[in-house]
Amino acid sequence: MPTASISDHTIVTSDEALRIARLDAENAYRDLSPYRVLVELDDAGWHIDYELKNRQAQGGGAHYVIDAQTGAIRTKRYEQ
Repeated sequence: MPTASISDHTIVTSDEALRIARLDAENAYRDLSPYRVLVELDDAGWHIDYELKNRQAQGGGAHYVIDAQTGAIRTKRYEQ
């Protein structure tokens, strides 16, 4: 019997997960231009992290885990 991989259960695409995170992050931060976005899929879902482009700047961005099957935000954390 073959083992299931992450992609076997993924319904939400990376673009959809990015859109979900972006809409939430824009409410909290308004301007997302100082951030670069990192996206990774693992067993927990889509991890989307907004990291400051300027590493010398203080603060940070939003961090999300988006459910890969439903698109629901499982966790979110804001660094400011």
